[in-house]
Amino acid sequence: MSLAVDSKAGDLRGRPRTRRRPAPLTIAVLLVALTIAAVIALTVGAAGIPLSRLPAALGLWQQGAADPMAPRDQLVLWSIRIPRIAAAAMVGGLLAMSGAIMQGLFRNPLADPALVGVSSGGALAAAAAIVFTDSRMGEALRFLQTELLPLAAFAGSLVTTAILYGISSRSGRTSIAIFLLAGVAIGAITNAGIGLLAFIADDRQLRDITFWLLGSMSGATWTKDAMLAPVLLLGLATCVFIARGLDLLVLGEADAFHGGVDVERLKRIAIVLVAAMTGVAVSVCGVIGFVGIVVPHLLRLVIGPAHRLLLPASVLLGAVLLVGADTLARTIVAPAEMPIGILTAAVGAPFFLGILLRQRGLATL
Repeated sequence: MSLAVDSKAGDLRGRPRTRRRPAPLTIAVLLVALTIAAVIALTVGAAGIPLSRLPAALGLWQQGAADPMAPRDQLVLWSIRIPRIAAAAMVGGLLAMSGAIMQGLFRNPLADPALVGVSSGGALAAAAAIVFTDSRMGEALRFLQTELLPLAAFAGSLVTTAILYGISSRSGRTSIAIFLLAGVAIGAITNAGIGLLAFIADDRQLRDITFWLLGSMSGATWTKDAMLAPVLLLGLATCVFIARGLDLLVLGEADAFHGGVDVERLKRIAIVLVAAMTGVAVSVCGVIGFVGIVVPHLLRLVIGPAHRLLLPASVLLGAVLLVGADTLARTIVAPAEMPIGILTAAVGAPFFLGILLRQRGLATL
């Protein structure tokens, strides 16, 4: 059932409409929340940096007396924490925006790159690249492993998304039920492939593959941030052009076509964009689930379903969520680090069940 149908059905049954907050206010609040989350992440960790020393460590001003801790603070911030916070914010934004686009494309609030196997497809390709470049056959390409990894993840996500769309579409129409079921099947196939690679991998390869399965921001660097930033900017720029089409697509493909939308072109752009954003996110941090479900669904309740505002707001809330989750992951069991995928699943899975129960409740009325 589409979001538009759910909304109309709720109005016909006499349900009071939820009072939505102005979108500019929501975006401003999200910007403030992201700033606060980033500041907390900068100061918290195994090497704690008090808030009073943070401006000097960031180079905002020089202290009068030489601080013996300043070199250490600067090393920790600029070499470890700032690249990691930037990567977490961009990955969260990419995953949240991917989820919002998929939900608009398939007209279902349960669509998500991780849930339907798109992230697993990228992880499978990345795991294959790890094993191949570290083997005798791929020894000549071992020096390109850093460059091949995001390309492989992108290709895996693109192929998985294309297969999923092809299975669920027939005669120009997309079946939501087949889409979700095919996603579960594709996810199982890709997980089987990852399991096979883990079986034949050596200890070093197995550690790298485990990284993709659990998800972690520990490998974030300035180089990886430089890979994420262009894709995020491209996604934001593209969303300006596809937002109206996604809004009309909620009404159905026929209505969107009569509204002047090239539906098939919109689908192709959305599929490639989701594959690119998911692939580059997976290449940096591995598989992190439920961000694409939780963030857009929450924002629809607050600012409504218009994608012109929903997509940039999803980027901000996704960034806040993942920066906060990463900060908690590296402090909750310090000095060890908890995989961030465990935290997002612990929060996202109950939320996902709540969405299902709500959909069941609407269906029985």
